[in-house]
Amino acid sequence: MTDQMETSSTLVVPLVEWSFRRSGERDARLIRLPHDAMISERRGSDAPAGADGGWFHGGRYVYSTRFRGDASRAGSEVEIRFEGVQGDAEVFVNDHFVGRVRSGYSEASLTITDKIRFGADNDVRIEVDNSLQPNSRWYSGSGLYRGVSVHFLVTSRFAADGLRIVTRALDASQARVEVGYQLVNAKADDMVAVALWDADNLIASGTKGAYPDGGTLDLMVPNPIPWSAEQPHRYRLVATLERDGDSLDVVEERVGLRTIAVNAKQGLLINGRTTLLRGACIHHDNGILGAATHRGADYRRVRILKDAGFNAIRSAHNPMSRQLLEACDELGMYVLDELADYWFVSKTTHDRADEFLDTWRDDAASMISKDRNHPSVIMYAIGNEIPETATPKGADLAGEITRFFHDLDPDRPVTVAVNIFLNVMVSFGVSPYKSNDKKASADAEKTSMAGSTDANIMVNQIGRMMNVVSRLPRGDKATKDVFSKVDIAGYNYGIARYAHDTRAYPDRVILGSETLPGDVARAWHSVEKYPAVIGDFVWAGWEYLGEAGVGVWVPGTKAGLSKPYPYVLAGPGFFDLIGRPDTSLRLAQAAWGRLDAPAIAVRPMDRSGQPVVKSAWRSTDAVESWSWRGCEGRLASIEVYSTDDQVELFLNGRSLGRRRAGRRTAYLTRFRTPYEAGELLAVGYRDGRATSRTTLRSAESELTVQIRAEDEFFQADPDEISYVSVEIADSNGVVEMLADEAVTLEVEGPAVLIGFGTADPAPSEGFTSSTHRTFRGRALAILRSTGEPGEITITATSSSHGTTVATLKSDTHAAGASLRQMRSAEQTR
Repeated sequence: MTDQMETSSTLVVPLVEWSFRRSGERDARLIRLPHDAMISERRGSDAPAGADGGWFHGGRYVYSTRFRGDASRAGSEVEIRFEGVQGDAEVFVNDHFVGRVRSGYSEASLTITDKIRFGADNDVRIEVDNSLQPNSRWYSGSGLYRGVSVHFLVTSRFAADGLRIVTRALDASQARVEVGYQLVNAKADDMVAVALWDADNLIASGTKGAYPDGGTLDLMVPNPIPWSAEQPHRYRLVATLERDGDSLDVVEERVGLRTIAVNAKQGLLINGRTTLLRGACIHHDNGILGAATHRGADYRRVRILKDAGFNAIRSAHNPMSRQLLEACDELGMYVLDELADYWFVSKTTHDRADEFLDTWRDDAASMISKDRNHPSVIMYAIGNEIPETATPKGADLAGEITRFFHDLDPDRPVTVAVNIFLNVMVSFGVSPYKSNDKKASADAEKTSMAGSTDANIMVNQIGRMMNVVSRLPRGDKATKDVFSKVDIAGYNYGIARYAHDTRAYPDRVILGSETLPGDVARAWHSVEKYPAVIGDFVWAGWEYLGEAGVGVWVPGTKAGLSKPYPYVLAGPGFFDLIGRPDTSLRLAQAAWGRLDAPAIAVRPMDRSGQPVVKSAWRSTDAVESWSWRGCEGRLASIEVYSTDDQVELFLNGRSLGRRRAGRRTAYLTRFRTPYEAGELLAVGYRDGRATSRTTLRSAESELTVQIRAEDEFFQADPDEISYVSVEIADSNGVVEMLADEAVTLEVEGPAVLIGFGTADPAPSEGFTSSTHRTFRGRALAILRSTGEPGEITITATSSSHGTTVATLKSDTHAAGASLRQMRSAEQTR
């Protein structure tokens, strides 16, 4: 490389436009990343992944694209980087095999320097095999579902993710920020200059010798604004590698100044202040988009969860994407990022448990380097419901992994999420998962772990007994060794142990890493009572694909935990698949003290009087609606959630009674009355005085199909998406629950329809179809911009409720779009 080349920084070329085909097919189609191939696959009762995979089939796929080898970069080292590929991927450049990408969630980088042609086009082909199913306990997706990019590297440079920003001291007047840097091919007399900016104002700067491999320097920041979920303020940090006054490489990151400490006496301290985590467990899929990681979907989900009162999310059970971390940084959401769902004991037939002991260090290092400078990440989880943690070998491995995390990132605490009930099973020599004939079984203490018990069937029968079993002395014995290896003990469904363990282990810090929806209020009271219990994560904050039907209440008298085809979603979400709040959220909001007025919900009137099979992973099937045409005279079961002393319910002006409410009734008051259309009013009382009220109304007789875009403007950017609600409602916008019918969408203008679906747990249509039957009066469409400005026309057609046309303006400078997008100049290094 010439000296002139060393004055330029790394060139990043995102590979977004691809040709895609299924293996064995001749015809290909054009797609744009991110792309989930599984979401358009056939679903059926013959799918090998079964209910765990949402009855989707896997497959083999071929992706092809082309990029230009910039002639001015001749002699550069070149890498192709993957943010995530679902399935085993073989990568070819100009028909030369360059390597494999093996993990669905960890990032990977392959050197392609000697395979590319500078000053010419270069062909990339990726063959993805995700046909071996099941490989996860949930819907995984397939293919290039996260970003891919080519990096032309300068000779002397910052290493990938080579900056480390740590706030060492912080008070109102000053912060001491340590900036660490890793370098590649630096010389002894090179210099590293670092500048911290707040908007256009230079706040602090420093310069230090580069040294061959890197070093650290301190910045003293006056009058710092700390980052927190309540005030997610970020600075812009610019690091420059210099030689003889010339710039060799420049890295820019947005960073937050934030400290973390944790102990059993004070709990979790963020910036020195005790912080209680109101957490939501979430899976990686984006609902009707499948696993495709769209930044707009990530921002929307974080915004909705935060507006509802959550201040933390747990990435269940895999490393989180960079886009989602960016959304959490910008909007203010604490993150518990998680390494894996299995270690060396297999949970599904085709998971990678047999590789774990050889690969976990690489996966952990990848996750830590990705997370390190994100202020939202406050904690790591090294595993979820790992059955071998009940054995000496598993507990020792927990200690080894924890030490590895501490070595790479000593500033964040480490937890492991343990299902105490399942560990008790293992301590009796019974496996909580189906036996799998895999080579890994020998290394996994097969004898002590063997058993044919199906955890799904067993847990469905026992349900809430998990808390009872976890309270037994055997629960302590089966977990104390592994909990001694980590900084924070993660309890899955173990709130019954909180009172005992805070006394028995006065130095133990406890986190409710997974809690049943119906236990959220009880769990939160423990969080408020015991300083050592730092927070609670509900299962699940957002609805997800796979584990079909585990949290769905179904009509009848018999049902297993997992449900048959065509069930597709799990069912326990505090927000449903299209982002609308479930009634279970209201119990949490009441417990958190964030429910300002009574919330009224009605159990489905079309099932009134029928038997129902319940699930412990759902607290209620009630819906916040009083519009159930055709159900007049049927007995309505009404639930009112309230923090008031009393609530009174009125139907069309008639009082149905005033009853106790608030904490004395676990925030839930029930009423029953024959259904009649009209107005249902709940009034909350405190000290005998009416203080709040909520009203539900029935829809009027005339209904139409209605379209409503969530955003007034649509950014003309091919990476931007827009959410559009489709509803069967009256002229006042009241949605009717029992007037569902098929609606067909047509989109014209500079946008395409990339997803259409509902919250129906068992839909007959696919999410890539332009026709869908509404569910409880609603559906959701997602559009993707083509990158051109103009007017987008959306036409919704139904047979009974007419045709509606709506328009959406697409502009290159759409108002408010900046909050949903990362700046294109800040490419991932």
